[in-house]
Amino acid sequence: MMMMVRKSKGLGERHQRILDFIASYQREHKHPPSIREIGEHCNISSTSVVNYYLDQLEKTGHIERDRKISRGMRLTGNTPLGDMFRVPILGVIQAGEPIPVPANADFGSFTPEDSVEIASSLMPGKEKGKELFALQVQGDSMIDAMINDGDIIILKPTEDARNGEMVAVWLSDRNETTLKYYYKEKDGYRLQPANPTMKPIMLKKTEALEIKGKVVMVIRKVERYN
Repeated sequence: MMMMVRKSKGLGERHQRILDFIASYQREHKHPPSIREIGEHCNISSTSVVNYYLDQLEKTGHIERDRKISRGMRLTGNTPLGDMFRVPILGVIQAGEPIPVPANADFGSFTPEDSVEIASSLMPGKEKGKELFALQVQGDSMIDAMINDGDIIILKPTEDARNGEMVAVWLSDRNETTLKYYYKEKDGYRLQPANPTMKPIMLKKTEALEIKGKVVMVIRKVERYN
């Protein structure tokens, strides 16, 4: 018989499923599950997404974690997370050299391979309730902005940006996408990496540039025992 954790008001579906699995696994095996086992049971392909949920559950008192040992977690209380909303992960974006995409592609045409639930209380006030989407980062051109390979970025759909904002850009003439700081300059556009070892992408005014979204939140990939 599966031991269920009492559902907290406002707890997201995946958060609850993770808590239920930890409880039932602990009862059967006498020790907690691994990150990978949680992902496999809960149909979450990315270990960074599993870690994101566990971090939320730890911050709100649902679990305690000891990162110095493998499987270092245990159930505690069940403080509510607040209202939840789901954000689809639509694909990947390159934080380095632009990554080629099929001709005429659009971020919205990716088949969602996963999604992530976010507590409304964690989002900036003006972004709450807005349509958002997520992309998984590849590359290290934004490391000085604390965005690393494997992180997941949450974006607000937009076609405009101010200088200095971090945006997802589609370079349609090149059939490439990239994640960079955006700057509109006299003779064109500068897409600036946050990595001193990499050069910016310089575009002329005649070159096509389409802003697809502005970064509003980062879910960080944390290397831990599995």
